[in-house]
Amino acid sequence: MPKLKTHRGAAKRFKMTATGKIKRKKGFKSHLLTGKPSKRTRNLRTAVLVSDSNHTNIKRLLPYN
Repeated sequence: MPKLKTHRGAAKRFKMTATGKIKRKKGFKSHLLTGKPSKRTRNLRTAVLVSDSNHTNIKRLLPYN
């Protein structure tokens, strides 16, 4: 079996937790922030876990995590 290549775009977007779950950042935080309430932009800072339905697809993109 040859080595599998890591999807570099996915490697920059997702991190693994110690228990094997996948963490991601939230979107909608890059521009047009003046129209968004400060409460919303604060909540966009926090990382969240990837849903179970997407978990297997992302694990395929990150074979050595």
